[in-house]
Amino acid sequence: MEKQYHIEFPALMKGKKVMYVHGFASSAQSGTVALLRQLMPGAEIVADDIPLVPQEAIDFLRRRCEEEKPDLIIGSSAGGMMTEQLYGYDRILVNPAFQMGDTMGKHGMIGKQTYQNPRRDGVQEFIVTKALVKQFADLTEQCFDEGKLTEEEKLRVWGLFGDNDPLVHTFDLYRGHYPQAVKFHGEHRLIDKVAIHYLVPVIRWIDDRQEGREKPVLYITLDAMRDGYGKPRSNMHKTFERLMESYDVYFVVKAPTNDHAYITESQDWIEDAISAPAYNRVIMTNRPSLLLGDFIISTDEEKGFMGTCIRLGAPEFKCWEDIETYFLRIS
Repeated sequence: MEKQYHIEFPALMKGKKVMYVHGFASSAQSGTVALLRQLMPGAEIVADDIPLVPQEAIDFLRRRCEEEKPDLIIGSSAGGMMTEQLYGYDRILVNPAFQMGDTMGKHGMIGKQTYQNPRRDGVQEFIVTKALVKQFADLTEQCFDEGKLTEEEKLRVWGLFGDNDPLVHTFDLYRGHYPQAVKFHGEHRLIDKVAIHYLVPVIRWIDDRQEGREKPVLYITLDAMRDGYGKPRSNMHKTFERLMESYDVYFVVKAPTNDHAYITESQDWIEDAISAPAYNRVIMTNRPSLLLGDFIISTDEEKGFMGTCIRLGAPEFKCWEDIETYFLRIS
């Protein structure tokens, strides 16, 4: 059974409107909608039952966008595929089903189906015909409209892809059109853990950009993140995720000129341990003192760093719990 989380981010997208586009055979009553409302209590979450017929669905979504003018659209699976086509808005696509026609055929979706969640019209069952599959395949052909994919538009879209998704495998297809593609540890569904640890950081980056926020810069070195056995240090994850709410966090790795294996191993370790929050935030340098920032968390003194050095292992910072306490005191 999935672990239930009860976490809120009251300032996240506060006063803004977030639209959620559900996946195939789901509805606006899905657990994901309830989760988004819990995570972002300061935002208005807009969710509708999407029509089953694909072209009707995308036309409906475009009308709803004109009516609601959302600040952010989040779409999952088939909903992610449709969200990609809602140009002109900031968007997050979670495991987007850009090959929906093939997916429906390969995974036995033809025939009588039951909606996973209640719908407002009371309909519980529906029939998937070959004609409907063809309609979904036709709709996917409308994705990636090159006439609308300006450089500015490309940077308004984020793709999140589960590294163990058994249904959808469109990471490379997406990367052929959009640069911001992030893999996370998970499967197809947008469960609580994925939303909290991977989706929320991306929403925060979008929210910060929209508001023009400039947060204090915080660096964390690789040696401060992992122990002598190569494992994440105790409490490290929890602390850095809290720090991300108030600081612009980057990760620092040494760059030995003749040891490319170390560089690759270090990058892989951070991407595996941190996943989405490490996207485009790994810095390689042998001289952290040259970095411009407000804080650095390191096992070394980092003499010459112009900001505040927090040395893990010092008497006042014996563990990550001490570091968390320090930042709580100065916030």
